[in-house]
Amino acid sequence: MVKTLHMADANGRDITDQVLFAECGTGAVVRRVAETSIPKYKPLRLATLPTTLDPAEYDISPETRKAQAEGLAIRSRLKREYLLQYNIPSRHGVIEDPALIRWTYARSANIYPNFRPTPRTSLLGALFGIGPLLFWYYVFKTDRDRKEKLIREGKLDRTFNSSY
Repeated sequence: MVKTLHMADANGRDITDQVLFAECGTGAVVRRVAETSIPKYKPLRLATLPTTLDPAEYDISPETRKAQAEGLAIRSRLKREYLLQYNIPSRHGVIEDPALIRWTYARSANIYPNFRPTPRTSLLGALFGIGPLLFWYYVFKTDRDRKEKLIREGKLDRTFNSSY
């Protein structure tokens, strides 16, 4: 439900607040919807009214207010349920959130139905999949060849070396 609160500020101006109240299991959850304590803005001839100062920007229909209140009540109930599960001293294991599990599945485990192979993705796959293997092969091969050449020439000091 939406309540309108009338107050006065330090200068004596009337401040009207619209506050959205959503009832939950333990009490009222309060969220401020709009505050109309700013003085009336009169745009100049060549200037337009900024959208943040447009009163229609903050006028919310009763259906939208009701939907916001219902969403706030649902979030409050879910938060209360989670906190009750979280604060049980004898709990074991992980608290599972079904919405979070669905989101994780859709985000990570369900990639291939929505994946489109393009030249760019193929190139990136080859670059990040095969590129590091080729790089390390080159590094190890050149290092081993260099050591082998020094060993054949007798220039490598191999004291205390039990391996190659």
